[in-house]
Order: sequence, then C-alpha cells, then structure tokens
Amino acid sequence: MAILPDAVLMPLRREGLDPVPELGRKRVEEPVSKLPVPFGLNLWLVSGHEEAKTVLGDVKSFSNDFGNLVGKTGAAADDNPGGLGFADPPVHTRLRKLLTPEFTMRRLGRLKPGIEAIVNERLDAMAKIDGPVDLVEEFALPIPSLVICELLGVPYEERDAFQHLAVARFDLFGGADASLGAISESLDYLLGVVRKQRENPGDGLLGMIIKEHGDQVDDRELAGLADGVLTGGFETTASMLALGALVLLQDHESFVNVRDDDDSVGPFVEELLRYLTVVQVAFPRFAREDVTVAGKTIKQGDMVVVSLSGANRDDSLGADIETFDGSRTPTSHVAFGYGAHRCIGAELARMELRAAYPALVRRFPEMRLNVSPDELTFRKVSIVYGVENLPVTLS
Repeated sequence: MAILPDAVLMPLRREGLDPVPELGRKRVEEPVSKLPVPFGLNLWLVSGHEEAKTVLGDVKSFSNDFGNLVGKTGAAADDNPGGLGFADPPVHTRLRKLLTPEFTMRRLGRLKPGIEAIVNERLDAMAKIDGPVDLVEEFALPIPSLVICELLGVPYEERDAFQHLAVARFDLFGGADASLGAISESLDYLLGVVRKQRENPGDGLLGMIIKEHGDQVDDRELAGLADGVLTGGFETTASMLALGALVLLQDHESFVNVRDDDDSVGPFVEELLRYLTVVQVAFPRFAREDVTVAGKTIKQGDMVVVSLSGANRDDSLGADIETFDGSRTPTSHVAFGYGAHRCIGAELARMELRAAYPALVRRFPEMRLNVSPDELTFRKVSIVYGVENLPVTLS
C-alpha cells in the first residue's frame, strides 16, 4: 500500500461509521479535484452529489472499460474482470438485458418468502448459542450467502469459497496484487460453475440465462455477470446488515421504531443506505474526451473515481446530513450508483434489509453490544466498508 499516496487512499478510509474529515473538506472546497497517483495516470476525485451524478450518468463522455488501463499500469488485456461494471454500451446494454428479467419486482417477489425463512432460520440458530454472539458471523454473512446461492443456483456447500474471495477482492489493505488475485480466483471459480450449468442448467439465474439466451453470451461473459451478482449481492449486503445492526444498537429510538412500527422500516433502511454507503467508490471511469465538470477540465484518458460516501454526505441532500436520522424523509442518495450502471440488485438488497432488521430486534428486544464501541475493528482501507466482528449479548 505504500506506493499509493494518502490522498488516493483518503476516500477509502473512515473513522468509525463516518468518512474521514478530509473527504468532507474536499467536497466543500473542491468537489472535483485532481489527485497525485503513480503509473503516469491523471486521477480525479469527484465527491459532490451533483458532480457524482453528472459523471455517473454520462456514458457518452465517460467509459467503464478497464482496458483503458492497459499500457499505463502494466495490466494485460485479459486482466479485465469482465461483467457489467467494466463494460460500456452496447456490450453493457446487451449483458444487462440478460439480467433485467430476473430482477423485476415480480420475480424478486417470489424470493421474499425464502428470504424471510432464511432470516428466521438464522435467528433460530442464534438463539441456541450460549454466551455472546458475533452478528457478523452468525447473522450478516449467512443471510446474503444463502440468498445468493439460491439466486445463482450455486451449491450452498460452496459458500465458504466465495465468501472469502468476496471479502478479499475489496480489501486493499493487503495490497493491490492480493485484491486482483482474489478477483481472478473468483472468476475462475465462477467459470467452473458456468460450465457445469452449461451441461445441466438449473432453475437459478445462471441456468435460466443459459436456457433462454445461452447462444447470446459466452462463458467468460456469463461468469462476469455471475461475479457481479455475487460480489454486489453478497459482500455489500453483509456489510450493510452488520453496520446497520450496529446503528440499531447505538440508536435506541430507531431500535424501538423498527421493532414496533412497520412503516418506519422503509425510511430507516433508506437512511442507512445513505449514511453508511458501504460501497465507498464507484467503478472507475475514464474520460472518452475532454470534458468539464464543476469548472474543472478532465482530459481525454484521465481516470475518474467517484466517492459515493462523499456524495451521500453532501449538504444539498438535507439538514444535518452528516448525522444519522432514522426518520429522515428518503433522499436521492447514490448508494447504489446512478445512471446506466446503477446496481441492478438494489431492490433485492432492500428486500433483505427490510426483512432482516425488524426480525432481529423483535426476536431479541434486549440485545446489546458485548464490548465497548471503541473496541470494534473496522476495515482499514477497503472499497466495501465493514466491521470485522460485532459481539452482542442477546438477552
């Protein structure tokens, strides 16, 4: 990590649940700013809300194609992880159309009973544990693991493999090589899953795409799609479940509201998504042409990183936006991104969060932290923010 200047790592650092103060100052003073970076790249940080939407929503001026790094960092052409996050139209449009039918509200509605059953099974298992319970291990990780296994058609017995890889790929504290290695290993694993599904398509998302559109997508593209669903639907939701539980444990009013009032759950979840913004930065963009944003000229080929966590603390979103308010009227946050690359699984994530939080506090109304908050360990430098463990006493 020593090769990356502190200014580059700044949007990936936090103090507890909050972005570091430097990010807030940068957003106010210079919402589009140039950062020092090695490899001969020109790197820009976008931290303002409107500026973030401008960049994320402009596929004409900004590209997601990882191939823009080839020749600048020593990356090879086949290092592109693939999938929606690194694709531009028309490839992105074609691939996203394959997934869209599986993420309509009607299709997702069929998953709701299964999600609720998974949550209740985990709570039953937690109730049988003597002594303190780690909510990360027993609650936050297993729920999205089971949901994603069911969605993709991946055997649940293989969850440990992808759980480890999903966490490792976003953790930059161990170095970029380790992160890239985890991405490569994840794609290799999913290529194997795709090939098995080609031979015997199941009823999960992969099997359905193969049955209906198998001739329109090759194995690597399909593995890239599965990788996006896996990482976007597992690690992010797991982090939200754990950090959201921590917020509930520290905010008695929200705890009571979520426990006793069904109507409060939706606004609570939206405020959590904004306040926590566990995906701290969006996929990098590359300027296709010279473009001016907030008075700054970004040159063709320059790399742009959008700080989602910074944008979601912008004063334009409301009063006291740096604080958590579980009853806040939902804002136009960018926790799921914005524009053509907005997270396709956003409604699935919401469904899991809305099912899990009220079930947790209703089952264990006397739950409390088993350690002082300052004893908790948070990820140091990670694209997806999270807490390493969350020990609680259930009753």
